[in-house]
Amino acid sequence: MDAEGKGSTALTSAETTIEIVPSTSQRDGQVEVLTVIDRSPKKTGRGWRFWLVFVALELCVILSALDLASVATALPVIIHDLNGTASFAWVSAGYTLASACVLPMSGHLADIFGRRPVLITFILLFALGSIICATARSINMLIASRVIQGIGSGGMQTLTMTVVGDLVTLRERGTFNAITGATFSVASVIGPSIGGAFAQQTTWRGLFYLNIPLSAIAITVIVIFLRLWQPKVNSYVESFLQLDWLGNTLIIGGGTSCIIGLTWAGFSHPWKSVEVLIPFVIGLVCLIVAFLYEFLLARHLSSIVSNRTSFSGYFGSFMHGLVIYSASFYLPVYFQAVKLAPPVLSGLYILPSALTLSPSAIIQGILVNKTGRYRLINAIGWCGILIGMGLFCLLRVDTPVAVSIPFQIIAAAGFGFLFVTTFSVLAPLEVENNAQALAFLTFARTFSQSWSIAIGATILQTRLRHCLPAAFLNQFHAGDDISYVAISLIRSLQQPLQDEVRLAFANSLLTLWHVLLAFCAAGLLSVLLQKDLPLHNDRNERWGLEERQGQPQAENPKENEDPGKENV
Repeated sequence: MDAEGKGSTALTSAETTIEIVPSTSQRDGQVEVLTVIDRSPKKTGRGWRFWLVFVALELCVILSALDLASVATALPVIIHDLNGTASFAWVSAGYTLASACVLPMSGHLADIFGRRPVLITFILLFALGSIICATARSINMLIASRVIQGIGSGGMQTLTMTVVGDLVTLRERGTFNAITGATFSVASVIGPSIGGAFAQQTTWRGLFYLNIPLSAIAITVIVIFLRLWQPKVNSYVESFLQLDWLGNTLIIGGGTSCIIGLTWAGFSHPWKSVEVLIPFVIGLVCLIVAFLYEFLLARHLSSIVSNRTSFSGYFGSFMHGLVIYSASFYLPVYFQAVKLAPPVLSGLYILPSALTLSPSAIIQGILVNKTGRYRLINAIGWCGILIGMGLFCLLRVDTPVAVSIPFQIIAAAGFGFLFVTTFSVLAPLEVENNAQALAFLTFARTFSQSWSIAIGATILQTRLRHCLPAAFLNQFHAGDDISYVAISLIRSLQQPLQDEVRLAFANSLLTLWHVLLAFCAAGLLSVLLQKDLPLHNDRNERWGLEERQGQPQAENPKENEDPGKENV
């Protein structure tokens, strides 16, 4: 077939349908790269190499989720140890913001340099950040190392989803996404228990040392067993110039500026101060300009966001991230500050969420896999979250801990049903757009993590300054984080001051639950934009696993020598 051709060629037989289409995302010099798409139904048996690789990918998922969630319960101890009361939000926000900023670029890097080397690089960055975190001697050093960790985590999330998306069809992906969603959800919910155990029983530094052997295992398996087609790179300089530097700079700068404004608001500066408004407005302008540039000029987003179903999937993923990470981050605050539970016990109190999230995510995947439909399942998930967060608004000082269990179960069931939103995003798209679409989807979810932590911290800080009794509030400076510093002091307070502080925390968290309830309503409404499209059986054969060492999966072994041509 002529590489300059603009159309596609379909070769069919009684059992298979192979389509050769020009790829719009890769070029080798002046020769347009062609993509082989196998559209025949897949009932492929998978060997032990596939499952070893899948386990290694799930280990990357565990590392990303665990490192975000486990820090929440250990944060009061970390702040006390490193004397970082004014910068606490950046310990988590720096991690999630770095993850979000690297995501748009990670999909392009994977397309240009190949999945395996890019994934290995991100795992190494994550391990390096973990080592620096474990040896940090100041809050600024910890934040900087968390940024390095976040870059690695964001890349691991994107490449994990991309590799799984390359190896299985969208219709089959229900089961694999359910496993991934369950893995991520369980790691996210048991993370606080692990963080509390390390902080209370040994040292918080053990949280980061734990990442090093797990990263080594993942890298070893991937290096040995993940054998994929490797793009031919003629010039690394030209390849780097192909990256969307302007768009990514605008997104990184805009996101960082917005988070700076949010973290300063109510902490070191009043909400209406110039120090808060200027970075926030500049950040919003940069983000708007970035999306307009990507959509209208660079056209990187036009192919993956231009339909309402995919847009709804991205928006729903962003809202889902806002709600689930705020709930998982600040529910332990309720148990520690209001119910006076120590870190380990507060982690155990949220185990009902973990025990519900995993089965719910698996059930969602099985239902989508069996029915091929996702719109009703998404609506059911949002209804569960909406009801669960409404019940969270009933949590008071005198509410028994046992009463919170059904509240968590209802909310967690909804969270699990929505943990994998790739179906609505990918169903309208061609498979050659998988890498960029999944990178942007992961960006939406990870970017929401930064916003959820910053919004939650700002609401809690602002409300506490209004609700706390003056006898307790006067001991803090203007820029101190009241919430996490106060938690370690509440149990030692005398009555009635202790009950007044507990009530202030309960009322402040009630405001946060109300805000999350509004986000849930927005997420539910976004389902109305979706079309229940059939899930295709397409798979991009270019990125398939090699059947055996040294032998590519495609029938023609010469395709590795000349990536500009595909022969069938």
